[in-house]
Amino acid sequence: MQLYGPSGAGVWVSPTVDAAKRAVYVTTGDSYSDPAARTSDAFLAFDMETGNMLWSRQMTAGDAFNIACGNPAIEENCPQAKGPDFDFGSSPMLVRLPNGRRALIAGQKSGVVHAVDPDQQGEVLWQTRIGKGSALGGIQWGPAADGDNVYAALSYVGFRAGPPDSAGARSGPLGAFTLDPRAGGGLFALKLATGERVWTAPPADCGDRAGCSPAQSAAVTVIPDVVFSGSVDGHLRGYSTKDGRIVWDVDTAREYQGVNGVKATGGAIDGPGPVIVGGMLYVNSGYGVFGGAPGNALLAFSVDGK
Repeated sequence: MQLYGPSGAGVWVSPTVDAAKRAVYVTTGDSYSDPAARTSDAFLAFDMETGNMLWSRQMTAGDAFNIACGNPAIEENCPQAKGPDFDFGSSPMLVRLPNGRRALIAGQKSGVVHAVDPDQQGEVLWQTRIGKGSALGGIQWGPAADGDNVYAALSYVGFRAGPPDSAGARSGPLGAFTLDPRAGGGLFALKLATGERVWTAPPADCGDRAGCSPAQSAAVTVIPDVVFSGSVDGHLRGYSTKDGRIVWDVDTAREYQGVNGVKATGGAIDGPGPVIVGGMLYVNSGYGVFGGAPGNALLAFSVDGK
């Protein structure tokens, strides 16, 4: 069979529009075949009018990976590079630094938050590691920023072998497994200007909950004074932007009676972050992938609790 490469790089994220520069920015995932493209695991800038690439800044070279890797049934389709699978799963945030310079900031599954200069061909301004990298993060779905800090949650989902009939067990191509209740999690505040760590909120304790992971994979959302981060354990927590203290915590992993009369079940929180508008917070609960607890709930919370 004839094989062709490189196959380019995946784009997981929504693009970021720079109206002032008439540019569009994206971050990219890894390549799916050998050889890995030079535009994989990178920040890319495109001209808004022509689509021509203006510049690229790669953060991890040689990263070719696909879902065949580690699966004996289709292992022959795995690239020789075999990862490390350090995609960007977060859109680049376009921010103004205190010194007047602009920056694009994004978190990577390598566990590193990057800040680059969009006006200097993606020149690296700072890079800060908040934890170990892995195929499931590192930093999975995206940090948030206000005028002072960047807030990044650590995913780093961990697995351990478990018999199929054990509590919280899931089945995968490599057999039965359970989530590691001691791996992953934590929220980090970094200075917008330098990447210096301001505070760290440790991961929550899973206690005796079956199939629990403290990993905080979901995208982060920030409003004045409070930053929200969901967890694979089903909790949505609000943290003080000043010191990382938890000021609100709700366990969404339970049954609900929907307003449409349909019974709903909450579970793991992963993927998109909460949406906050008009004094209301909206969040999805339930993510039955990679060991997370499935569910089908869309939840709405008001500031006054009604």
